[in-house]
Amino acid sequence: MNAVIATGGKQYNVKEDDVIQVEKITGEIGDEIKLDQVLMVKDDKGVRFGKPFLDGEQVIGRIEKQEKGKKILIIKHKRRKGYRRKKGHRQLITSLRILSIGAAKN
Repeated sequence: MNAVIATGGKQYNVKEDDVIQVEKITGEIGDEIKLDQVLMVKDDKGVRFGKPFLDGEQVIGRIEKQEKGKKILIIKHKRRKGYRRKKGHRQLITSLRILSIGAAKN
């Protein structure tokens, strides 16, 4: 079973037992997260698309790690003017293990 989910302004194609890295989601290591912004589900019944999201579908994941990503350097300069600026940025990321994909249980 596959699903396409949206979180942190990005879309991810996931399967059960996948580990994905997404932008920071608040929570502790071991917490279960319900992602209800499901765009598409592919299973034995076929492929279902949402407009934009599927009602009644959710993906459950468990937080494996909370960490910082790789450093990105931002450099600006203007030639012959002696102007130079250097900044760095490390995005906070969360590693999620996908536990299940399916219908939401209310």
